[in-house]
Amino acid sequence: MIAMEQEVKVFRSLSLRPHWLQFSINQLGWLILCLMAFTVYFNFNFIMVNIFLYAGIAILLYLLYQVLYLIRMEYIITSDQIIFLHGVISQSTDYMELYRVIDYQQHRSLMQQMTGLKTIIIYSGDKNTPIMRIIGMKEEIDVVAEIRRRVEYNKQLKHVYEITNRL
Repeated sequence: MIAMEQEVKVFRSLSLRPHWLQFSINQLGWLILCLMAFTVYFNFNFIMVNIFLYAGIAILLYLLYQVLYLIRMEYIITSDQIIFLHGVISQSTDYMELYRVIDYQQHRSLMQQMTGLKTIIIYSGDKNTPIMRIIGMKEEIDVVAEIRRRVEYNKQLKHVYEITNRL
């Protein structure tokens, strides 16, 4: 009996980061509110005007934290996993095994359509990370096709077969 060795493919690791415009999409309301608070503070003169300064500074600090959070986000797609690094003060790492991926979805809000961005949603049978959102990807980058290629390869490699109840 001859044992057949399965050909092992080596995929190059991909590192993806959200586009900076995703920050504007996520925080548009807070950006407008911050601008309004500082506009009131600098253009009007009444007794309680300092409240607008403090509110503007608080919102600005919140926005600074959010931009740092987005900058530190990274999605690494390896041969057998999707690794999601995120966090500012403490960094967390989420792992999703590719052979456990069940389905994919692409979503584009109105603002994402206007800026050429998209969100990829990956559903898996993973207990810790059943849903992973890859936000702020440029529309022309076909992330789903690349992940799908790697998922199919890993399922074949690990002899994982999906059984469905479709009529």
